[in-house]
Amino acid sequence: MAVFEIDRGTSPVILAFPHTGTDVPADIAARLNDNGRILADTDWHIHKLYDGLLADVTTVRATFHRYVIDANRDPDGGSLYPGQNTTGLVPDTDFDGAPIWQQGSEPTTDDIAARLHAFHQPYHAALAAEIARVKALHGVAILYDCHSIRSHIPFLFSGKLPDFNIGTDNGRTCAPEIETATVEIAEAATGYDSVLNGRFKGGWTTRHYGRPTEGIHAIQMELAQSTHLATEVPPFAYDPQKAEPLRRHLKDILERIARIAPTLAHS
Repeated sequence: MAVFEIDRGTSPVILAFPHTGTDVPADIAARLNDNGRILADTDWHIHKLYDGLLADVTTVRATFHRYVIDANRDPDGGSLYPGQNTTGLVPDTDFDGAPIWQQGSEPTTDDIAARLHAFHQPYHAALAAEIARVKALHGVAILYDCHSIRSHIPFLFSGKLPDFNIGTDNGRTCAPEIETATVEIAEAATGYDSVLNGRFKGGWTTRHYGRPTEGIHAIQMELAQSTHLATEVPPFAYDPQKAEPLRRHLKDILERIARIAPTLAHS
């Protein structure tokens, strides 16, 4: 099983998809319980949502599911949000706090180490290589990390999540021009709401790669799934009528940050 897919382009923007994969090796799938086998915490159809929005963009997509190992978590196991409910490098529960593994089949320390080697590390090696390639082409690389999540998850946050959740780790991971452009377009999007560095401030990918002083900028977009799914419960179907207006706003964001890139280039 290939653990990632790459589509190489020449744009200064790279789209990363760490959570759209649904592949689970048979030996791991056999240890999931009935709840885990639903794979509810997938970023459903996000690679389809972004398809074709920016010419010559590079995409790097993990094909494995986050229950195998989460490609957007610190490989050392550190929490992204200390003191708040979240899921770990290899989750024990789903986003509702319910177990996903059969009793007695929970991943061990050895399992986690093996999955780091087989899945997490190869995905990030591929992503790092594409960032280096794009930066060599342009003197700058902009990593746009693509995510989605259910709009109501009481275990993780209260109330309804905004439609656009923009994360830059409080401005640390990208130039202010990128943050400002993204926020302006999201705020102007009629019928949608947005927040900057709210509940989701950018995951490990954004925080790890975002080094603006070195010409590598990273920003995370977490979309509420109510913006593009027919329903946020099985079968998690993509709704083209919902998605098309959203796609226009996402296209505006990607094209704007691509135009900004040359002004940020480092030699």
